[in-house]
Amino acid sequence: MNQKRRETLKAGAGLLALLAAAGIISPGEAHAADWNKAAFEGKTMQDALKALGASGPANSTDIVIRAADIAENGAVVPVGVESKIPGTQSISILIDKNPSALAASFDIPAGTDPLITTRVKMGQTSDVYALVKANDKFFMAKKEIKVTLGGCGG
Repeated sequence: MNQKRRETLKAGAGLLALLAAAGIISPGEAHAADWNKAAFEGKTMQDALKALGASGPANSTDIVIRAADIAENGAVVPVGVESKIPGTQSISILIDKNPSALAASFDIPAGTDPLITTRVKMGQTSDVYALVKANDKFFMAKKEIKVTLGGCGG
């Protein structure tokens, strides 16, 4: 790691510690933002949706999932999601046949383009869902991604 980067990281950590000691922020805020542990531990789609507060999300064509139809390596599957719904507050990626359905969740600050890209792990061919929260309502789109074994199809 280069020295300038190391010094910057130390300064940032020191500032957070100083703010926590002064009582300006709580120690929990200094470490990381709150995360929805129950949603990430949900074993089924219904468990994850319930933990996210998304009962009966509406299907939407204003959500675009960008991913290959066939993933040759299920350990690293690039997935992008773009929401064209005004007032998008969060984007989550759920994978139906994974051991834990919720793969990723992103808060979208106001004034930010509602577009995310990440890599997810998929154990097998499955539907991948994009869940968008916009104006306190939930919307969903899905795409099937086939995971191959050694590039031979599956």
